[in-house]
Amino acid sequence: MKRKPEWLRIPIRSGGGINEVKTLLKTLHLHTVCEAANCPNRMECFSKRTATFMILGSVCTRDCRFCNVIHGEPQPVDPDEPRRLAEAAAQLELKHVVITSVTRDDLPDGGAAHFAASISAVRRKTPGMTIEVLIPDFQGDQDALMLVLRAKPDIVNHNLETIPRLYSAARPQADYAQSLELLRRVKEYSPGLFTKSGLMLGLGETPAEITQAMDELRGVKCDFLTIGQYLAPSRQHLPVAEYVHPDQFEYYRRAGYEKGFSFVASAPFVRSSYQAAEMLGSATAP
Repeated sequence: MKRKPEWLRIPIRSGGGINEVKTLLKTLHLHTVCEAANCPNRMECFSKRTATFMILGSVCTRDCRFCNVIHGEPQPVDPDEPRRLAEAAAQLELKHVVITSVTRDDLPDGGAAHFAASISAVRRKTPGMTIEVLIPDFQGDQDALMLVLRAKPDIVNHNLETIPRLYSAARPQADYAQSLELLRRVKEYSPGLFTKSGLMLGLGETPAEITQAMDELRGVKCDFLTIGQYLAPSRQHLPVAEYVHPDQFEYYRRAGYEKGFSFVASAPFVRSSYQAAEMLGSATAP
């Protein structure tokens, strides 16, 4: 594995709300993508009493080669999970909650109804909390997407992750055009919602391919963009082709604003849910 440069050294964090958040998640039997995906920001987020909740279990039906989430036979859907998620968000006194999931291709609706139930549970528990959902592609199922949209989240996030040329290596069970189409449909069906997507750098993409992906996201009226460095979770995952310098991330940040994104977060440690509340707070209505 490539040796990490100095700018990718993560400071050790402790104290704050870290233990409190971990205890709460364990008590309420909840999963976070922070831990499942080995996010480099998890200690920072936990210390600030926030987390990205991962519903529908901890086992994914897909095997993306960049992701640390477990692949295999998923657990049964837990109908009480939305209530517990809402309780955790309330106890953490969140102003903005992010809800994501493993991909559940085994379910007829891909888990869309469970997303909707989770949104509704949070709305009932804390009506003033803003809600962001980071959803899978639902295999292109429009009815599944509509289930989520009818629950009225504030942001719908769906990550492209990488450029089309690298999909067969990184996301063999996904489709770039289908992901763009999902974001387009969100705006078509719910023009008042913000949409968001994310890209990873360091898999072998070129700057021209990244700026092309940015153009295509703006072509479907995507509002928010996150760009971060890919970090291989293990030797069994896709290797890092390049550690991208922070100056290049800054170039993409500026380019994103020039292309019309309402907010762009672009830096090595940026992930799709990082500083999500700040992103929403800085934006104006779409």
